Amino acid sequence: MKERKFSDEQYLSIPRVAAILGMSRIAVYKKVKKGEIKAIKIGRTYGIPQSYLAEVGGGAIDSAKKKRINSAVKKVVREYGELLRKLGNE
Repeated sequence: MKERKFSDEQYLSIPRVAAILGMSRIAVYKKVKKGEIKAIKIGRTYGIPQSYLAEVGGGAIDSAKKKRINSAVKKVVREYGELLRKLGNE
Protein backbone atom coordinates (compact mmCIF):
# COMPACT_ATOMS: atom_id res chain seq x y z
CA MET A 1 0.00 0.00 0.00
CA LYS A 2 1.33 3.41 -0.95
CA GLU A 3 1.72 5.78 1.99
CA ARG A 4 0.37 9.27 1.47
CA LYS A 5 2.56 12.02 2.84
CA PHE A 6 0.82 15.00 4.37
CA SER A 7 2.34 18.40 4.85
CA ASP A 8 2.46 20.07 8.25
CA GLU A 9 -0.66 21.95 7.31
CA GLN A 10 -3.74 21.64 9.51
CA TYR A 11 -6.84 20.06 8.00
CA LEU A 12 -10.44 20.64 8.97
CA SER A 13 -13.30 18.17 8.81
CA ILE A 14 -16.30 18.77 6.59
CA PRO A 15 -18.66 19.33 9.56
CA ARG A 16 -16.24 21.95 10.96
CA VAL A 17 -15.99 23.72 7.58
CA ALA A 18 -19.77 23.63 7.24
CA ALA A 19 -20.12 25.36 10.62
CA ILE A 20 -17.52 28.00 9.72
CA LEU A 21 -19.09 28.76 6.32
CA GLY A 22 -22.67 28.60 7.62
CA MET A 23 -23.59 25.80 5.23
CA SER A 24 -24.98 22.32 5.70
CA ARG A 25 -22.60 19.36 5.76
CA ILE A 26 -24.31 17.96 2.68
CA ALA A 27 -23.69 21.19 0.74
CA VAL A 28 -20.00 21.08 1.65
CA TYR A 29 -19.78 17.38 0.65
CA LYS A 30 -21.36 18.21 -2.71
CA LYS A 31 -18.91 21.07 -3.30
CA VAL A 32 -15.99 18.77 -2.44
CA LYS A 33 -17.28 16.08 -4.82
CA LYS A 34 -17.70 18.67 -7.62
CA GLY A 35 -14.20 20.00 -6.96
CA GLU A 36 -15.44 23.44 -5.89
CA ILE A 37 -13.77 23.03 -2.50
CA LYS A 38 -10.24 21.63 -2.41
CA ALA A 39 -9.98 18.60 -0.12
CA ILE A 40 -7.94 15.46 0.32
CA LYS A 41 -9.21 12.00 1.14
CA ILE A 42 -8.10 10.88 4.61
CA GLY A 43 -9.34 7.36 5.22
CA ARG A 44 -13.09 7.40 4.74
CA THR A 45 -13.47 11.15 5.15
CA TYR A 46 -12.07 14.37 3.70
CA GLY A 47 -9.72 16.99 5.07
CA ILE A 48 -9.86 20.59 3.93
CA PRO A 49 -6.67 22.62 4.37
CA GLN A 50 -7.05 25.59 6.70
CA SER A 51 -5.13 27.80 4.26
CA TYR A 52 -7.66 26.99 1.53
CA LEU A 53 -10.50 27.98 3.84
CA ALA A 54 -8.93 31.42 4.20
CA GLU A 55 -8.88 31.70 0.39
CA VAL A 56 -12.54 30.68 0.13
CA GLY A 57 -13.57 33.04 2.92
CA GLY A 58 -11.64 35.92 1.42
CA GLY A 59 -9.16 36.17 4.27
CA ALA A 60 -8.84 39.18 6.52
CA ILE A 61 -10.25 42.53 5.49
CA ASP A 62 -7.74 45.36 5.45
CA SER A 63 -8.72 48.92 6.33
CA ALA A 64 -8.91 50.07 2.69
CA LYS A 65 -11.27 47.24 1.79
CA LYS A 66 -13.35 47.91 4.91
CA LYS A 67 -13.61 51.59 3.91
CA ARG A 68 -14.87 50.66 0.42
CA ILE A 69 -17.44 48.28 1.88
CA ASN A 70 -18.70 50.88 4.36
CA SER A 71 -18.89 53.47 1.59
CA ALA A 72 -20.90 51.10 -0.61
CA VAL A 73 -23.29 50.26 2.24
CA LYS A 74 -23.86 53.96 3.00
CA LYS A 75 -24.56 54.63 -0.69
CA VAL A 76 -27.09 51.79 -0.89
CA VAL A 77 -28.85 52.94 2.28
CA ARG A 78 -28.91 56.53 1.02
CA GLU A 79 -30.35 55.55 -2.38
CA TYR A 80 -32.64 52.69 -1.35
CA GLY A 81 -33.24 53.30 2.35
CA GLU A 82 -36.99 53.77 2.11
CA LEU A 83 -37.41 50.66 -0.04
CA LEU A 84 -35.27 48.65 2.37
CA ARG A 85 -37.40 49.80 5.31
CA LYS A 86 -40.59 48.78 3.49
CA LEU A 87 -39.16 45.38 2.62
CA GLY A 88 -38.06 44.93 6.23
CA ASN A 89 -41.62 45.48 7.46
CA GLU A 90 -43.10 42.75 5.24
